[in-house]
Amino acid sequence: MSLKLYAHPFSSYCQKVLTALYENGTPFAWRRLSHDDPQVMEEFAALWPIKRFPMLVDGDRTIRESTVIIEYLGLHYPGPVALLPADPRAALEVRFMDRFFDNYIATPQQKIVFDSLRPEAERDARGVAEARAMLDTAYGWLDEVMANREWAAGERFSLADCGAAPHLFYADWTHRIGADFPHVIAYRQRLLKRPSFARAVDEARPYRPLFPLGAPDRD
Repeated sequence: MSLKLYAHPFSSYCQKVLTALYENGTPFAWRRLSHDDPQVMEEFAALWPIKRFPMLVDGDRTIRESTVIIEYLGLHYPGPVALLPADPRAALEVRFMDRFFDNYIATPQQKIVFDSLRPEAERDARGVAEARAMLDTAYGWLDEVMANREWAAGERFSLADCGAAPHLFYADWTHRIGADFPHVIAYRQRLLKRPSFARAVDEARPYRPLFPLGAPDRD
């Protein structure tokens, strides 16, 4: 098997790539990142000193960053579900929505989580408040967009949904998506029912005690 994925099942960006892999039934070998397996950690660090995951290895090629990995899979390992449209104009909307979920859902969500891991004296209350405000603004914008869409960029499941799924999943745990955003709530539920993402969620269940804010029982 030529594809090797260095990842952790509980990571949102890893789940983004896993959803793409499962969506098309693309075979790959897990290189599960864990401090209990120093050999894998050393391999990973040697290939990518930045140590940000996921990372895909295909023979002598190393592909980093989740969006780039998914686009690479579409080019070199295409499956029945085209996660990026062939029409470059349609692809622009997918790429924009992908960036929206990474920048305005995942980034503030992670700010809140990472801040909770700091010693109390080093916490950034202002930064956390700004992150929560950004999430509320992003939920509001997304609610209007999803009022007339089934998936992030329209009628077809795409790269943007691969990122939306884990990012909204954890965002709701971190800063609850309120009743004022019914279209976002409904979209999140559709994502949870998608078999590819549901599989990623199930694989990550054993790691829920790691969530520093406390993983809710609702999902």
